[in-house]
Amino acid sequence: MNLHTALLQGKQLLDDAGFSAPRLTAEVLLAHAIGCEKSWLYAHSDEELREVWWIHYGRYLHERMQGKPTQYITGRQEFYGREFFVTPDVLIPRPETEHSIEAALALHATNILDIGTGSGAIGITLSLETRARVICADISDAAVRVAAKNAHRLGSSAQFVVCDLSSAFASSTFDLVISNPPYISISDKETLQAEVRDYEPHLALFGGNDGLDVYRRLIPEAARLLKPGGHLILEIGWLAAESVGAMLGEWTNVE
Repeated sequence: MNLHTALLQGKQLLDDAGFSAPRLTAEVLLAHAIGCEKSWLYAHSDEELREVWWIHYGRYLHERMQGKPTQYITGRQEFYGREFFVTPDVLIPRPETEHSIEAALALHATNILDIGTGSGAIGITLSLETRARVICADISDAAVRVAAKNAHRLGSSAQFVVCDLSSAFASSTFDLVISNPPYISISDKETLQAEVRDYEPHLALFGGNDGLDVYRRLIPEAARLLKPGGHLILEIGWLAAESVGAMLGEWTNVE
């Protein structure tokens, strides 16, 4: 079997199983099995599929068809133009979180705290895009190990702390506090895609009965941590603007 046929078979398996983007997924999994770039597959489409490639490719296709996210199979996810290492210990970075990066860059902060850093996508990106001092915190020791690995790979100077929210930090320390906290309601658990519900860390997904538990703790903490004139950037669920806005009653310039 050559690479072209292997791609077609993988695409058909994924398509028949109802997965979106079956061709792209098959390409990513085959390239990962071989250890090459996707473009190499097409430059060598007539090449015979070696046995070891077939073994890995078959396993990756099976894992994907069982629901395991492609990012956890390959251990990779792109975010803001960089490739981040991800494991089931961290949330897979989403494209919409890049809006938080854009908002943060407009503020020109020099001391930044990323709370609930996970893979480090936010904090590491900000450290690489600016000259700011960036500290990334997470309650999960396993997540911080993943983030520290990403910082080393990408050449980031971000620092890492294991703590609950911001319990390790002094008051009036930062110009910017930024966070993508867990904001899914426990009651919505069964409505999630199985690949999210069954594979991504619940600690990073669920924010209590209404999804707002972490915001209730984080917003007062941010007020303590920020210097006068400092900023807080939060990612929120699409229906949470009114509820989170009410928690920001004493804050100014809320958007």
